[in-house]
Amino acid sequence: MDDQLQPPVRTVWWNEDPSATPSFSLGLLDQTLLPQQVVELSLTHELAVAEAITSLRVRGAPAIGVTAAFGLALALRRIVYDYEQQGHELSLALAQEQLFRTAQLLRQTRPTAVNLAWALERMLLAAQSVLVETSSVAALVERVQMEAHTIAAEDAAACLQMGRYGASLIVDGMSLLTHCNAGALATSGLGSALAPIYTAQRQGKQLHVYVDETRPVLQGARLTAWELQRSQVPCTLITDNMAGTFMRQGKIQAIFVGADRITANGDIANKIGTYSVAVLAQAHGIPLYVVAPCSTIDLALETGDGIPIEQRDPGEVSSLGGQMIAPLGVAIANPAFDVTPHHLISAIITEKGIARSPYVQTLQQMCAISNEKVSSLDE
Repeated sequence: MDDQLQPPVRTVWWNEDPSATPSFSLGLLDQTLLPQQVVELSLTHELAVAEAITSLRVRGAPAIGVTAAFGLALALRRIVYDYEQQGHELSLALAQEQLFRTAQLLRQTRPTAVNLAWALERMLLAAQSVLVETSSVAALVERVQMEAHTIAAEDAAACLQMGRYGASLIVDGMSLLTHCNAGALATSGLGSALAPIYTAQRQGKQLHVYVDETRPVLQGARLTAWELQRSQVPCTLITDNMAGTFMRQGKIQAIFVGADRITANGDIANKIGTYSVAVLAQAHGIPLYVVAPCSTIDLALETGDGIPIEQRDPGEVSSLGGQMIAPLGVAIANPAFDVTPHHLISAIITEKGIARSPYVQTLQQMCAISNEKVSSLDE
C-alpha cells in the first residue's frame, strides 16, 4: 500500500499471538464507543463476531464482508482448537458442518449489505475447492484462512483504486458533502466514499467537507468527523436537515456517499437519509457520486425495489446517548437504509472505473472487467 495513503485507522484485522490462549483472534475497533473511547476487541468465538456485526461494533458494507470472512475462519480455528484441548481430532464432516452453520449465523446478522453474503459465499466456495483435492482438516483451515486474508487485501486495494478514480472528480477548492460513514471505519482499507477525499488531499487539492450527522445512530458525527479530524481534512459537522440550506447557499459542489447494495439498474441502498440528500442535490444541480467496491453490486436484483431494508431497534430513535428523547409508548419507525433511484446518481465509482448511465449496461461491463484490465467507463 502507498505509504502516503495509509488508512487513518485500523478497523478489522487478524491476530496470531503464540503467547496468547488461544493463539488466534479477530481484532475489531469497537465503533459503538467512538469518538469518546478507542477500544480494540479481540474476538475468539463466532457468536461474538455475529454480535459485533448486529450491534454495529463493526459496520460499513465492505468491513462487514471482511469481518464475516474472518469470522468463518475464526469459527473453524476455534472448533479445531476446542477438539485439540479435549484430546480429540476434528473430523472433516464436523469441520464442514461448522463452516455452514457459521455462515448461516453470520448471514442473518444484517440483510441489506450484499457484501456480507458475497464474502460468505466466496469463503464456502474456497472451502469446497480444497475439499475436492484433500480430506485434510489442516488443509481446509489453511485454505479458509488464506481466502479471508485475500478478501481483506483485495478490499484494501479496491479502496486505493476508488480513491484514485474518485479524486479525478474533485476540483481544487471544492466543498463536499458526505452522509453516514464510508471511510476507513467502513472498510479494511482507506474507505469508499472518503477514499477520493483522502486521495485528493494527498494530491495537494484544497477542499472542505460538510459532514451530515446521520441520525439516528450518528455515524457522521461520531465516526466521519472523527476520521477526517485524524487525517487533518478540514470539515464542518452539520445536522441532517441543514444540508439543503448549505446547497442553496452554494457551499457544496459535490456529494460523495457509499452504498450497501447496488442493483443492476444503478439503484442503491445506503444509510437512511441518502435519498433525501439525492433529491436535494438534483434540485440544486449538484452531482452525487456513489463510491463502492464491485462486491456491492448485485446484478441479480433488477431494481432497488427488491432490496431488503433492515429494520432496527426503535430505541435508536427514541433515545440519544442513553437518554430518552421521545415520549413513552410513541410509535417509532427505524429503517436503517433507504433506496436512491439511479436517475438521481451522477456516477458510480468502483475499483474498476467510473460508471455512468445507462447503468444497466455500464455496471454489467464493470463486473465483467478483469482485475488485470481496470479501465474507466466514464463517458
